[in-house]
Amino acid sequence: MNIKSANHYKQLSINRKVILIVITLLLIGYIFCLPSQLFNVSYSTVVADRNGELLGARIASDGQWRFPPRTTTPEKVKQCLLTFEDKHFYYHWGVNPLSIGRAIYQNLKSKRIISGGSTLTMQTIRLARNESRTFGEKFIEILLATRLEFRASKEEILSMYVSHAPFGGNVVGLDAAAWRYFGHPAEDLSWAESAMLAVLPNAPSMIHLSKGRKALLDKRNRLLKALYEKNTIDQSTYELAISEPLPDEPHPLPQVAPHLVSRFYQEQNGKYLISTLDKDLQVQIENLAERWSNEFNRSDIRNLAILVIDISTNQVAAYCGNVHFGQKQTGNQVDVIQAPRSTGSILKPFLYYAMLQEGSLLPHTLLPDIPININGFTPQNFSLQFEGAVPASEALARSLNIPAVTMLQRYGVPKFHNFLRQVGLKTLNRPSSHYGLSLILGGAEATLWDVTNAYANMGRSLLKLPQTRSTLLISTEKATDEPDIFQPGAVWQTFDALTEVNRPEEIDWKSIPSMHPVAWKTGTSYGFRDAWAVGVTPRYAVGVWVGNATGEGKPGLVGARTAGPVLFEIFNLLPSSSRWFERPTGVFVEAEICRRSGHLKSRFCEEVDTMLILPAGLKTEACPYHHPVTLSADETHRIYENCANTEPTIQKSWFTLPPVWEWYYRQHHPEYSPLPPIKPGCGEDSMQPMQFIYPPMNAHIALPKQMDGSKGFITVELAHSNPNTTIFWHLDETYLTQTQDFHKISLQPSIGKHSLTAVDSEGNSVSTTFFVK
Repeated sequence: MNIKSANHYKQLSINRKVILIVITLLLIGYIFCLPSQLFNVSYSTVVADRNGELLGARIASDGQWRFPPRTTTPEKVKQCLLTFEDKHFYYHWGVNPLSIGRAIYQNLKSKRIISGGSTLTMQTIRLARNESRTFGEKFIEILLATRLEFRASKEEILSMYVSHAPFGGNVVGLDAAAWRYFGHPAEDLSWAESAMLAVLPNAPSMIHLSKGRKALLDKRNRLLKALYEKNTIDQSTYELAISEPLPDEPHPLPQVAPHLVSRFYQEQNGKYLISTLDKDLQVQIENLAERWSNEFNRSDIRNLAILVIDISTNQVAAYCGNVHFGQKQTGNQVDVIQAPRSTGSILKPFLYYAMLQEGSLLPHTLLPDIPININGFTPQNFSLQFEGAVPASEALARSLNIPAVTMLQRYGVPKFHNFLRQVGLKTLNRPSSHYGLSLILGGAEATLWDVTNAYANMGRSLLKLPQTRSTLLISTEKATDEPDIFQPGAVWQTFDALTEVNRPEEIDWKSIPSMHPVAWKTGTSYGFRDAWAVGVTPRYAVGVWVGNATGEGKPGLVGARTAGPVLFEIFNLLPSSSRWFERPTGVFVEAEICRRSGHLKSRFCEEVDTMLILPAGLKTEACPYHHPVTLSADETHRIYENCANTEPTIQKSWFTLPPVWEWYYRQHHPEYSPLPPIKPGCGEDSMQPMQFIYPPMNAHIALPKQMDGSKGFITVELAHSNPNTTIFWHLDETYLTQTQDFHKISLQPSIGKHSLTAVDSEGNSVSTTFFVK
């Protein structure tokens, strides 16, 4: 080979390499020319119920009604689109040369652009790029369309197109168009509706519902005729379809569970979300809420929230965050289910449960219901009355405040605060010392969501189900493993007490076979600002809140009168459970319980019941109120040893409460018998017959001023077991006065420390110290 040939061959090899490199670069460029995310647009937030029925949506951030992309195309819509836009869609590779050639011929003949020859794949690319329509852009569309065919299936390309096609105004995509123009899902579109939506993206700015209606109708009917001529639809379907009128105007989207939809819009914007709600039940609950709200509005109570949790699935079945969402009244936009509100008495069952579980209380243990003053904290019952002593279960059922405060004082505020945090009350974000004993009476805030979830988990403990927070979205994600807080034994005893809460109907529900038990509790916050009611059955946990989102109190805003009736109407609406929770097995032991005190039987208790209690309850105190006494033969006096040998006596066991308890207890229990007096000359009474009601030991008292500016008074009071005795009063060793029957006097002590002493006619005395500031 000569030098010239060698150089020629060498040059030819270089050219081939260059060509190969160019081809390789072009191939790489072609492979990577299509963006990984074809559509870079914002989407509406769309929320459906558990069955896929639309609850509501929020517009995309660019102001378009553009639902999240579909993955399938309804068959009717598909047939209409292919017939109208791209008959050979399944036979080309993104570009149809015949359509391109025909478009070029038509445009040259008309000397203007009347056809683009675009396939559905090319139109999909054009929608994604959203660039001006030029010959250069057309070439890019052709190139990217062929590349898209390599990446996606025909069904995927069709779904991309129908999800992003313009349908007039700010309506984008098939789903938004179906709801806006016809008020139902795309899967339910008729042939006429499908045909209208198929022709609409062809010129959405020229023909739509408010302009060019005749042109739109003609295009739709021509498409329907083409479908008939190719035997896609039969004659009767064709005739029915062309007789359907066009919609008059866009439909509003559904507004079901609007507060939940708004919440998802804030938390998961631009997604299609399937919630756990049942749309039919949600609509019924919302109608019920609106009706009750209209009733409460007469008393200027403007807001109401309802949460329904399915116990077995731990899913939210209904979520009514407030009422009158569409009205711009104060507070209607607030999702009260998530808003911290004062708890009132709604937390009392948790304390009752905790003390049962710990073994520091038995279900019917007597608790004091007397005036108390704990470092200036003076709680009152709702009735402003005192009953001396009340069984714990009854105190819970009747929501008495003073026994609850006494229980919390025994249990400990820090421990209870920690327990509430464990059961899910996340709003208790301050130290326990901030709340103090008022924690049990509404001194803290909680959300209806947290409280209802905690009650639901109590029910789930009895069904032996995991105790997790309820879900709002259908998801395949597994719930995180969390330790079970509630134990079934103490929950069973707590629910047993809560089924005794008086219902709003004022009827004996137990005598009516169709009515089933409900463990429920109400709460009313200080100042009548919040009314609560939460109830649990084996199927549902329901939480109701009534009040004003602004925090404004109203005199009639009481849980039992407002939230309670709503709660039971909801339970009447829900499918009822045919059976109550089964009593847990293997968690209780039998014990002999004093019938009168609710304590473990002491050796002096004569009336005893055998009851099932938790093993921890065996460490509680034996009955301290029964003790032996020696009486005269006629039982009118007590006899001491120095007189017992001189006359006939009898031995009896006697039930005696502390003097202050006794003083109030006797007013409500006429069967109660105080101890007979000691027989004169037989010694002194070893039992203290009297006790100060007010002031308690070491109380700090601020004297209010009178209207004229003078110093105010304090009223001191004492209870005595003998109503006929005389009491002699002394302040700082200075005699004041004497009283009979009702032992109450008013004082005007000076600032500083004082000692108050009372002496009865038998010589018994009692003293207390207090401080005036």
